[in-house]
Amino acid sequence: MEYTQKHLSKLNQPLPRLTERAIKWLTFLNRHGPLPSHYLYEYTRATHRCKDTCLRNLKTLCEQGILYRPPQQMNFPNAPFNPYIYDLSDRGHAALIEAGIEKNPTRPTGHFPHLHMTACVTASIEMEAIKAGNEYIEAKTILALKDSALAIPLKSGKLIPDQLFAIKTTLGYRAYALEVDRGTEPIASPAMRKSYQRSIEQYKEVFEQELSKTHYGLTAPLICIWLFSKKTRLRAFEVLMKEIKLQNKIILETYENYVLNVHRIIR
Repeated sequence: MEYTQKHLSKLNQPLPRLTERAIKWLTFLNRHGPLPSHYLYEYTRATHRCKDTCLRNLKTLCEQGILYRPPQQMNFPNAPFNPYIYDLSDRGHAALIEAGIEKNPTRPTGHFPHLHMTACVTASIEMEAIKAGNEYIEAKTILALKDSALAIPLKSGKLIPDQLFAIKTTLGYRAYALEVDRGTEPIASPAMRKSYQRSIEQYKEVFEQELSKTHYGLTAPLICIWLFSKKTRLRAFEVLMKEIKLQNKIILETYENYVLNVHRIIR
Protein backbone atom coordinates (compact mmCIF):
# COMPACT_ATOMS: atom_id res chain seq x y z
CA MET A 1 0.00 0.00 0.00
CA GLU A 2 1.21 3.54 -0.79
CA TYR A 3 1.44 5.54 2.43
CA THR A 4 1.55 9.05 0.93
CA GLN A 5 0.36 12.40 2.27
CA LYS A 6 -2.71 12.11 0.02
CA HIS A 7 -3.66 8.81 1.64
CA LEU A 8 -3.03 10.13 5.14
CA SER A 9 -5.14 13.24 4.58
CA LYS A 10 -8.21 10.99 4.60
CA LEU A 11 -7.52 9.82 8.14
CA ASN A 12 -9.32 11.74 10.86
CA GLN A 13 -9.17 9.42 13.85
CA PRO A 14 -7.62 10.64 17.14
CA LEU A 15 -3.85 10.57 17.42
CA PRO A 16 -2.55 7.23 18.75
CA ARG A 17 -0.60 6.84 21.95
CA LEU A 18 3.03 6.63 20.87
CA THR A 19 5.76 4.47 22.37
CA GLU A 20 9.02 5.96 23.61
CA ARG A 21 10.76 4.47 20.58
CA ALA A 22 8.25 6.01 18.16
CA ILE A 23 8.73 9.43 19.73
CA LYS A 24 12.50 9.04 19.29
CA TRP A 25 11.99 8.25 15.61
CA LEU A 26 9.67 11.21 15.10
CA THR A 27 12.09 13.53 16.87
CA PHE A 28 14.97 12.22 14.75
CA LEU A 29 13.01 12.83 11.53
CA ASN A 30 11.94 16.25 12.79
CA ARG A 31 15.59 17.14 13.36
CA HIS A 32 17.08 15.84 10.10
CA GLY A 33 14.43 15.18 7.43
CA PRO A 34 13.32 12.08 5.47
CA LEU A 35 15.38 8.98 6.27
CA PRO A 36 15.55 5.32 5.20
CA SER A 37 14.33 2.60 7.56
CA HIS A 38 17.85 1.34 8.32
CA TYR A 39 18.81 4.77 9.69
CA LEU A 40 15.82 4.69 12.04
CA TYR A 41 16.68 1.15 13.07
CA GLU A 42 20.30 2.09 13.85
CA TYR A 43 19.22 5.13 15.84
CA THR A 44 17.35 2.98 18.39
CA ARG A 45 19.34 -0.22 17.98
CA ALA A 46 20.96 0.06 21.41
CA THR A 47 17.60 -0.61 23.08
CA HIS A 48 15.69 -2.41 20.29
CA ARG A 49 17.79 -4.91 18.37
CA CYS A 50 15.16 -6.70 16.26
CA LYS A 51 15.09 -5.26 12.75
CA ASP A 52 11.87 -7.04 11.75
CA THR A 53 10.05 -5.47 14.70
CA CYS A 54 11.40 -2.08 13.63
CA LEU A 55 10.00 -2.48 10.12
CA ARG A 56 6.62 -3.64 11.43
CA ASN A 57 6.45 -0.67 13.80
CA LEU A 58 7.28 1.76 11.00
CA LYS A 59 4.52 0.26 8.88
CA THR A 60 2.09 0.60 11.81
CA LEU A 61 3.00 4.29 12.17
CA CYS A 62 2.19 4.70 8.47
CA GLU A 63 -1.16 2.97 8.92
CA GLN A 64 -1.88 5.33 11.81
CA GLY A 65 -1.04 8.30 9.60
CA ILE A 66 1.96 9.39 11.70
CA LEU A 67 4.58 8.66 9.04
CA TYR A 68 4.40 8.46 5.26
CA ARG A 69 6.64 7.25 2.45
CA PRO A 70 7.50 10.15 0.11
CA PRO A 71 6.60 9.02 -3.43
CA GLN A 72 9.66 10.76 -4.90
CA GLN A 73 11.82 7.89 -3.62
CA MET A 74 10.43 5.69 -6.40
CA ASN A 75 12.41 7.83 -8.87
CA PHE A 76 15.71 6.76 -7.29
CA PRO A 77 17.87 4.12 -9.03
CA ASN A 78 16.90 0.56 -8.02
CA ALA A 79 13.98 2.00 -6.06
CA PRO A 80 12.07 -1.30 -5.60
CA PHE A 81 15.11 -2.82 -3.90
CA ASN A 82 15.99 0.10 -1.62
CA PRO A 83 14.87 0.43 2.03
CA TYR A 84 11.74 2.56 2.33
CA ILE A 85 12.28 6.23 3.12
CA TYR A 86 10.02 7.67 5.83
CA ASP A 87 9.06 11.18 6.82
CA LEU A 88 6.70 12.93 9.21
CA SER A 89 3.15 13.51 8.05
CA ASP A 90 1.05 16.43 9.26
CA ARG A 91 -0.37 14.04 11.86
CA GLY A 92 3.16 13.14 12.84
CA HIS A 93 3.99 16.78 13.47
CA ALA A 94 0.76 17.10 15.45
CA ALA A 95 1.76 14.06 17.54
CA LEU A 96 5.12 15.68 18.30
CA ILE A 97 3.45 18.93 19.31
CA GLU A 98 1.19 16.92 21.60
CA ALA A 99 4.36 15.44 23.13
CA GLY A 100 5.75 18.95 23.67
CA ILE A 101 8.11 19.04 20.67
CA GLU A 102 7.73 21.88 18.16
CA LYS A 103 8.09 21.56 14.42
CA ASN A 104 11.75 22.08 13.51
CA PRO A 105 12.22 25.26 11.40
CA THR A 106 15.76 24.25 10.32
CA ARG A 107 15.03 20.96 8.56
CA PRO A 108 16.56 20.87 5.06
CA THR A 109 14.34 22.10 2.26
CA GLY A 110 14.34 21.96 -1.53
CA HIS A 111 14.11 19.16 -4.05
CA PHE A 112 13.58 15.77 -2.45
CA PRO A 113 16.86 14.10 -3.57
CA HIS A 114 18.87 16.97 -2.10
CA LEU A 115 17.01 17.28 1.19
CA HIS A 116 17.06 13.48 1.61
CA MET A 117 20.83 13.34 1.08
CA THR A 118 21.35 16.24 3.49
CA ALA A 119 19.20 14.46 6.08
CA CYS A 120 21.19 11.23 5.69
CA VAL A 121 24.48 13.10 6.18
CA THR A 122 23.49 14.92 9.37
CA ALA A 123 21.69 11.87 10.78
CA SER A 124 24.77 9.70 10.30
CA ILE A 125 26.94 12.40 11.89
CA GLU A 126 24.66 12.52 14.94
CA MET A 127 24.75 8.73 15.32
CA GLU A 128 28.54 8.71 14.97
CA ALA A 129 28.81 11.47 17.59
CA ILE A 130 26.67 9.43 20.00
CA LYS A 131 28.88 6.35 19.47
CA ALA A 132 31.94 8.43 20.34
CA GLY A 133 30.32 9.77 23.51
CA ASN A 134 29.91 13.26 22.05
CA GLU A 135 26.88 15.51 21.66
CA TYR A 136 25.30 16.58 18.38
CA ILE A 137 23.95 20.15 18.46
CA GLU A 138 21.38 20.96 15.80
CA ALA A 139 21.02 24.20 13.86
CA LYS A 140 17.95 25.31 15.83
CA THR A 141 20.01 25.43 19.03
CA ILE A 142 22.83 27.36 17.37
CA LEU A 143 20.51 29.92 15.79
CA ALA A 144 18.87 30.50 19.16
CA LEU A 145 22.15 31.92 20.53
CA LYS A 146 21.45 35.25 18.84
CA ASP A 147 17.98 34.59 17.45
CA SER A 148 19.58 34.63 14.00
CA ALA A 149 18.56 33.22 10.64
CA LEU A 150 20.47 30.46 8.86
CA ALA A 151 21.32 32.87 6.03
CA ILE A 152 24.46 34.95 6.67
CA PRO A 153 24.25 38.48 5.16
CA LEU A 154 27.22 39.35 2.93
CA LYS A 155 28.38 42.46 1.09
CA SER A 156 26.52 41.12 -1.92
CA GLY A 157 23.73 38.63 -1.28
CA LYS A 158 23.77 36.05 1.50
CA LEU A 159 25.21 32.62 2.23
CA ILE A 160 22.74 29.85 3.14
CA PRO A 161 24.42 26.56 4.11
CA ASP A 162 22.54 23.36 3.36
CA GLN A 163 22.74 22.66 7.08
CA LEU A 164 24.45 23.87 10.23
CA PHE A 165 25.43 21.86 13.31
CA ALA A 166 28.04 21.51 16.05
CA ILE A 167 29.70 18.67 17.94
CA LYS A 168 30.51 18.93 21.65
CA THR A 169 33.44 16.76 22.74
CA THR A 170 35.51 16.56 25.91
CA LEU A 171 37.88 19.04 24.25
CA GLY A 172 35.23 21.63 23.45
CA TYR A 173 32.99 22.54 20.53
CA ARG A 174 33.39 22.29 16.77
CA ALA A 175 30.91 23.99 14.45
CA TYR A 176 30.18 22.87 10.89
CA ALA A 177 28.41 24.19 7.83
CA LEU A 178 27.34 21.46 5.40
CA GLU A 179 27.13 21.73 1.63
CA VAL A 180 25.85 18.75 -0.37
CA ASP A 181 26.50 18.88 -4.12
CA ARG A 182 24.00 17.02 -6.29
CA GLY A 183 25.89 17.72 -9.50
CA THR A 184 23.54 20.44 -10.74
CA GLU A 185 25.55 23.58 -9.95
CA PRO A 186 27.72 25.15 -12.69
CA ILE A 187 31.42 25.72 -12.06
CA ALA A 188 30.93 29.43 -12.67
CA SER A 189 28.00 31.61 -13.72
CA PRO A 190 27.76 35.28 -14.75
CA ALA A 191 24.36 35.46 -13.08
CA MET A 192 23.64 35.58 -9.35
CA ARG A 193 22.66 31.90 -9.25
CA LYS A 194 24.61 29.51 -7.08
CA SER A 195 27.84 28.21 -8.59
CA TYR A 196 31.09 26.77 -7.26
CA GLN A 197 32.91 30.05 -7.83
CA ARG A 198 30.26 32.14 -6.10
CA SER A 199 30.04 29.69 -3.16
CA ILE A 200 33.81 29.72 -2.64
CA GLU A 201 33.90 33.52 -2.72
CA GLN A 202 31.05 33.65 -0.20
CA TYR A 203 32.74 31.26 2.22
CA LYS A 204 36.00 33.16 1.84
CA GLU A 205 34.21 36.32 3.01
CA VAL A 206 32.60 34.44 5.92
CA PHE A 207 35.95 33.03 7.06
CA GLU A 208 38.00 36.20 6.59
CA GLN A 209 35.41 38.44 8.28
CA GLU A 210 34.59 35.82 10.96
CA LEU A 211 30.91 36.29 10.17
CA SER A 212 29.95 33.01 11.85
CA LYS A 213 30.90 34.64 15.15
CA THR A 214 29.12 37.93 14.60
CA HIS A 215 26.02 36.42 12.95
CA TYR A 216 25.53 33.09 14.76
CA GLY A 217 27.32 33.98 18.00
CA LEU A 218 29.69 31.04 17.68
CA THR A 219 32.89 31.02 19.69
CA ALA A 220 34.21 27.89 17.98
CA PRO A 221 35.63 28.33 14.45
CA LEU A 222 33.35 27.28 11.61
CA ILE A 223 34.42 24.38 9.39
CA CYS A 224 32.68 23.62 6.10
CA ILE A 225 32.09 20.04 4.96
CA TRP A 226 31.52 19.88 1.21
CA LEU A 227 30.31 16.61 -0.26
CA PHE A 228 30.34 15.85 -3.99
CA SER A 229 28.47 13.37 -6.12
CA LYS A 230 31.52 12.72 -8.33
CA LYS A 231 35.32 12.93 -7.97
CA THR A 232 35.54 15.01 -11.15
CA ARG A 233 33.40 17.74 -9.60
CA LEU A 234 35.47 17.62 -6.42
CA ARG A 235 38.66 18.12 -8.47
CA ALA A 236 37.11 21.07 -10.32
CA PHE A 237 36.17 22.60 -6.99
CA GLU A 238 39.73 22.15 -5.68
CA VAL A 239 41.13 24.03 -8.67
CA LEU A 240 38.79 26.96 -8.03
CA MET A 241 39.68 26.97 -4.32
CA LYS A 242 43.36 27.42 -5.19
CA GLU A 243 42.60 30.17 -7.71
CA ILE A 244 40.46 32.08 -5.20
CA LYS A 245 42.95 31.26 -2.41
CA LEU A 246 40.58 29.51 -0.06
CA GLN A 247 42.56 26.60 1.39
CA ASN A 248 41.62 26.27 5.03
CA LYS A 249 38.52 25.32 7.01
CA ILE A 250 36.91 23.28 4.22
CA ILE A 251 36.73 19.48 4.17
CA LEU A 252 36.16 18.03 0.71
CA GLU A 253 34.87 14.49 0.17
CA THR A 254 32.79 12.50 -2.25
CA TYR A 255 29.51 11.30 -0.82
CA GLU A 256 30.67 7.69 -1.15
CA ASN A 257 33.90 8.28 0.80
CA TYR A 258 32.07 10.32 3.40
CA VAL A 259 29.76 7.40 4.19
CA LEU A 260 32.81 5.22 4.82
CA ASN A 261 34.80 7.84 6.76
CA VAL A 262 32.28 9.90 8.72
CA HIS A 263 34.03 8.97 11.98
CA ARG A 264 37.29 10.46 10.67
CA ILE A 265 35.75 13.59 9.16
CA ILE A 266 34.15 14.83 12.38
CA ARG A 267 36.65 13.59 14.96
